[in-house]
Amino acid sequence: MLSLDPKKMTEMSIPVGTGWLLGSCMEARGKQELWIRQKPEVLEVLREQAIIQSVESSNRIEGVTIPADRLRPVVLGKAKPRDRSEEELAGYRQALDWIFSRKRQVSIIPKVIQRLHALAQGGFSGNAGEWKKRDNEIIEILSSGERKIRFVPTSAKETPKAVDALCRNYREACDDERLPPLLLVATFVFDLLCIHPFRDGNGRVSRLVTTLLLQAHGFQVARYVSLERLIEESKEEYYSVLAECSEGWHEGKNEIVPWWNYFLSMLRRAYKKFEQQVESTEARPAKSDLVKQTVLAQLEQFTLGDLAAQLPSASTQLIKKILAELKKQGKVRLVGRGRGARWEVIP
Repeated sequence: MLSLDPKKMTEMSIPVGTGWLLGSCMEARGKQELWIRQKPEVLEVLREQAIIQSVESSNRIEGVTIPADRLRPVVLGKAKPRDRSEEELAGYRQALDWIFSRKRQVSIIPKVIQRLHALAQGGFSGNAGEWKKRDNEIIEILSSGERKIRFVPTSAKETPKAVDALCRNYREACDDERLPPLLLVATFVFDLLCIHPFRDGNGRVSRLVTTLLLQAHGFQVARYVSLERLIEESKEEYYSVLAECSEGWHEGKNEIVPWWNYFLSMLRRAYKKFEQQVESTEARPAKSDLVKQTVLAQLEQFTLGDLAAQLPSASTQLIKKILAELKKQGKVRLVGRGRGARWEVIP
């Protein structure tokens, strides 16, 4: 049963902690235009970095990766995809472009969700943009290697009807204006994940829908800070909260507040990061700023060659200089020696 039930939600009381997070996110939305106007020269750097991180993280969460030297060229459209993984990364970039290029607010209907899925799948797979034809299960792989069924989503037969009801409930709740839009967005995304409408690519579609709906309500931060990277960095919490809140979902007895709090906390972190990046960057962004941001955004160990591939406009000497500065500041460290040495960001 859908959590996004307008009647049921209007009868719910919002916990104090959730209300505080809501207020913090609304305050950040009020300040975002100031940050955008303050240093417009910085935004292009942030936009490019956010797109690359979003594409990489959203696909990496699903186990889709490509070599470091191919990431930037493929995502930025400077190289044609050579295999299925590269097609999916290029497709996710196209989906983001489609979202950010909308001049008018997009009405959330099933066809929009299907379009985002088709784009994110690279537009080539046989099931791109099509609802699942067979029932699916969400499997958890335990540390012992044992496979455990964590959640059974909506059946394939009921999926089209469920997605249609979810979109209709969302539009109705938005028109009602008695419910905070951010809670509606969070609940829509949660229900979409529980329905699990596609054979694969559901996580990627949920993250694209998050960006689309946030933008529709004036929250522009996803243009400049990768929400996908923040989700990847908190992946354990993300899956834990989903598991907790999906219990009893079919019977309409599940708890939604922990998911609200996770969702709002993530959005708040994005705005904090946006503010810090704007405030800490010089009025005219130097290459050194881009190198520093790229280094600190690395989630796994990396080499000098990996960075050079991601930063084709930066010289090797500049990258080495920034690494030395960050090492002195205690933000990165060198692991190993000689040709096998790798760098890593210190948590």
